[in-house]
Amino acid sequence: MDETRIDVTQTDGLKLSWEDVTWEPTTPAQAMDRARLSVVGRPYRAAVPAAIERMQFEIDPDVAARAEDARAAITRFDAELSAMFDGEFAPLSAVLLRTESASSSQIENITVGARALSLADVGLAKFGSNASLVQANVEAMNRALELTGSLTPGHILAVHEALMHGQDEADPGQFRDQQVWIGGTDYSPHRADFVPPLDSRIYKSIKDLCAFSERTDLPLLAQAAIAHAQFETIHPFNDGNGRAGRALVHVMLRNGGATTRTTVPVSAGLLSDTDAYYDALTAYRNGDPNPIVEEFSRAAFAAVRNGQQLATDLRTLHDGWANNLLARRDAVAWRVLPFLLGQPSVTSKLVQDTFKVTQPAADNAMRQLQEAGALSKPKAVHGEGQKRNVVWQATEVLEALDRFGERARRTSRTG
Repeated sequence: MDETRIDVTQTDGLKLSWEDVTWEPTTPAQAMDRARLSVVGRPYRAAVPAAIERMQFEIDPDVAARAEDARAAITRFDAELSAMFDGEFAPLSAVLLRTESASSSQIENITVGARALSLADVGLAKFGSNASLVQANVEAMNRALELTGSLTPGHILAVHEALMHGQDEADPGQFRDQQVWIGGTDYSPHRADFVPPLDSRIYKSIKDLCAFSERTDLPLLAQAAIAHAQFETIHPFNDGNGRAGRALVHVMLRNGGATTRTTVPVSAGLLSDTDAYYDALTAYRNGDPNPIVEEFSRAAFAAVRNGQQLATDLRTLHDGWANNLLARRDAVAWRVLPFLLGQPSVTSKLVQDTFKVTQPAADNAMRQLQEAGALSKPKAVHGEGQKRNVVWQATEVLEALDRFGERARRTSRTG
């Protein structure tokens, strides 16, 4: 699409500036209907984000204090779970990462149950299914948390590439080179709810955002919330902006020392009131950072409570299975037992490959774990283009994960 910039309406401070741009779609005129032809050559307004690297933000003292309290709650949660689930309970970190990825995806109306996601983890999801999309989000989160050093545009592109791998229309790992918009019609931005900046402004705005992430004069959670809102305003990709932007929140929490091993499911907290979340993004674009900081603080407190309940549920399940497991202490079943917390759907092949054991040893471990009540009876499951697979499931873990999701979806304005 060729665009002609007309003028920029300047404002002061955080509030967005806007520029009028002439709409010139690349679709040939003969291929357009009357509605599409009627807007050709008409101007629309695209956002011009403020530079925030050195901006002074007017954050209410009470909002800043609550954000710092929420950051402290995240840090305590990380420390508690690192101690509680050290060693044999290490799979909990993977559980929390997947719950965060699933919740972040659900905000974008990509919904998947715990059973479907766990089957995807053993290669039994249909390509293009919601489970596959969430699995890609898990990989993007892993990529984000593996980043070291200062946040860079290259880091952001790497997260997006992992998130949108295989979805060519989204240009994985590439900033967009065309205008996008939110809401309105599918053929022009004239009636959109929000029109992000021109693609020519993206790289400079992302560089500014990365520089902002290095500041140390703001409460960490408030800084992460503002960075997220700025990222969503820039909207640098054709698709996947929300999920990529929420993954970057965890990069900032990790870089700022709030977390070391645990992924706090902040998106699960946001999921409980998505209207308030989107309203807060709009308020940010109108110049007020307080609502988005408040939303992230509320989400953090909710996420900690929900995550603590999930951890307690999983610990209870593990201890009950351990009491019932009659195998010798050096048996393979004892090694597989905690693994089920993080991977509640297993096949004999997965156990063989993960624990470097023979098929008879893996099958015997599955049988012993079934007798201990950890695994259900094996079932045959067919994947797209794949042969029949026999799968065992830790159904009580799946139920605990689904309860976590149900709690996350409940609207709650407390905490």
